[in-house]
Amino acid sequence: MYTTYHLSSAQEATIEILEAIKAAFKTKPIIITVEEELDTTAYLMSNPANKAMLEKSIRQAKNGELIEVKPENL
Repeated sequence: MYTTYHLSSAQEATIEILEAIKAAFKTKPIIITVEEELDTTAYLMSNPANKAMLEKSIRQAKNGELIEVKPENL
């Protein structure tokens, strides 16, 4: 089983979260990994292809080259 907990900050880590993990996994061996979550922009910019596409889109927006998309056309 695989479970991910997303917290706004480390201050949200509570005993209740630990108890939920213990209840879910009971006596099974587990690995707990803690990593800092990237914000959306940093995550997208971490991939060179995504970064190039985002930078191109930003340039187009600054130049007024916008494409209007209506929800009913999605």
